[in-house]
Amino acid sequence: MLTSKFSSSSNIYTFILLFLLLNIISLRSSIALPTTLILPVTKDSSTLQYITVIGQRTPLIPVNFTVHLGGASLLVDCESGYNSSTYKPVLCKSKQCSFAKAEFNDCGSFCLSKPRPGCNNNTCHTLDGNPIIDTYTGVELAEDVLAIGSKPVVLVSQPKFIFTCIKSFIMTHLAKGVTGIAGFGHNSTISIPHQLASLDSRFTSKFGICLSSSTISSGVIFIGSSPYYVYNPMIDISKNLVYTPLVKNTFTTSKFSEYHVKVSSIRIAGKNVPLNKTLLSIKQGLGGTRISTTTPFTILHTTIYDAVKTAFINALPKNVTIVEPPTKQFGLCFSSKNIRNTNVGPDVPVIDIVFHKKSAFWRIYGANSVVQVSKDVMCLSFVGQDQTRAPSIEIGGYQLEENLLLFDLIEKKIGFSSSLKLQQTSCSKYEKTS
Repeated sequence: MLTSKFSSSSNIYTFILLFLLLNIISLRSSIALPTTLILPVTKDSSTLQYITVIGQRTPLIPVNFTVHLGGASLLVDCESGYNSSTYKPVLCKSKQCSFAKAEFNDCGSFCLSKPRPGCNNNTCHTLDGNPIIDTYTGVELAEDVLAIGSKPVVLVSQPKFIFTCIKSFIMTHLAKGVTGIAGFGHNSTISIPHQLASLDSRFTSKFGICLSSSTISSGVIFIGSSPYYVYNPMIDISKNLVYTPLVKNTFTTSKFSEYHVKVSSIRIAGKNVPLNKTLLSIKQGLGGTRISTTTPFTILHTTIYDAVKTAFINALPKNVTIVEPPTKQFGLCFSSKNIRNTNVGPDVPVIDIVFHKKSAFWRIYGANSVVQVSKDVMCLSFVGQDQTRAPSIEIGGYQLEENLLLFDLIEKKIGFSSSLKLQQTSCSKYEKTS
């Protein structure tokens, strides 16, 4: 009798435990883990750099990074108080070094002082640097904790995220409080999107960048697959994009993962601008078109700039007066007294950047083509420069603002939206939580 009662009680307890276990499993499966990460991006008013915050180290601290679209890695100043109990240098000839496709995989003694973050012997080194001052050097690869999201909700945490350590003297001309550069390059296995996709199957090698035109309200980088939503009203801004293929620049090292596209022509107010077409192709590493988040305003080769400037002047209303530029930065300025404002900015001639075919073009409206420099004067927000070591066209941050650019690293293509102002929304109206 006692045995029977004991057996009955045991069965009841087993049933209860099984019931609780099934409920726990059901609860866990019902919790949708994010497949897209949200990285807020703010515009620094003094440097015009775009800044994001990523958690790193143990104990975890927020670190400010300048966003570098073509950067090869998460680059950190390890000489400015880098303290972490989980820092681990990547050893030469290790799996991590091979994964990073490092240029300097041979063992060597580069550090003559006491070992510290960024200074260890027999470690893996690669080439990286600061695009603001166009300076690059050998840097040590390391692993440490990386987290995206803030407490109490951390959307992703990786205990062994590979990054690069650089010396302080290279990290000059960055925005105040910035001690790193966040690289989103397409040709590097250790750039942020590629590495997250390789470490976590939830994410794909896709990301979207939507920069805010405001220095008060933040824009966003979406990491992972679309849809990408903004609100008031709720819109998936990743729909109806114009796509163009990525173009290879075979004369750059694998660590320089800049984004190049083919531009076949430029139209202003619907008319083709007469251009030297040889400048639009990449030859021996020069020419072509690059997209950059570290260049404030689009830079054009002087011959292209002169043609664009002339065409823009000819397309302006006759009652608009050309004035002497009040700043050396811009070469064409005019009175804004007779320029009316619209929902897409000042009513000036639209500029079409035509990609690999005539039907694939990106329209730039007044909000992105001109800048107000004083009460009654605005200027064409393009800069002319003799590009001796650079692309003929470098599309800068100001032209990208309030537009979504979707970078599909799997299909090797980039999608461009029109100005979000057309839909009466903005990059700052993204979903703040996942």
